[in-house]
Amino acid sequence: MEKFVLGGGCFWCLDSAYIQFAGISDVSCGYTGGKNPNPTYEQVCEGNTGHAEVVSVEFDPSIISAEQILDIFFTLHDPTQLNRQGHDVGTQYRSSMFYSSIEQKNQFEAAIERAKAIWGDSIVTEVAELGELYRAEEYHQDFFAKNPNQGYCLAVVAPKVAKVRAKFAELLK
Repeated sequence: MEKFVLGGGCFWCLDSAYIQFAGISDVSCGYTGGKNPNPTYEQVCEGNTGHAEVVSVEFDPSIISAEQILDIFFTLHDPTQLNRQGHDVGTQYRSSMFYSSIEQKNQFEAAIERAKAIWGDSIVTEVAELGELYRAEEYHQDFFAKNPNQGYCLAVVAPKVAKVRAKFAELLK
C-alpha cells in the first residue's frame, strides 16, 4: 500500500471523490503544512496556522497507479488558483502535495508536468515535505456520504465527484 497526502481546496471534495475508486482502501481528512500542533478546524479556517486542508489517500498501486491517483487530483481541482478553490479562499485551500520520500516528490513533479497539458504553465501547486499530519475532526470524515443533501455538498462537492466519475469511469469500484 502507498499513501499520498494532497490538498486541493475543501477536503470534503477530495475525500468523496477518491473513495469511489477501486484500489483505494482509505481516505481521511486532515491538516498539514502549518506551525500549530493539533489544530482545530476553526483554527485552520481562521488562516493563521499555515495548515492546508488535505486528504491522506491510501491505495494499492497494483490496482490503481500513482499516476492515476495524481491525474484524478489534477482533474478534481483547479491548480492555477492561488490559495483558493472557487469561493473557498485562504491558504488552507491551497493546491498542495506533501511528499514523504524523494520518490514521491519526483512523482508529484512529474504529475505537474503532465497536468500542464491541461492547465498550461500557470500551475501554482505547492510540493513540500510532509510534516506532522493531524487527523481532522470525526464529523469531517466521509462528510459527503453522511450529508449528501447539505447545500455545499449539492453545489460544490457533487459536481466534482460527478466530473471525476465521468472521466475515470473505468477505475470505479
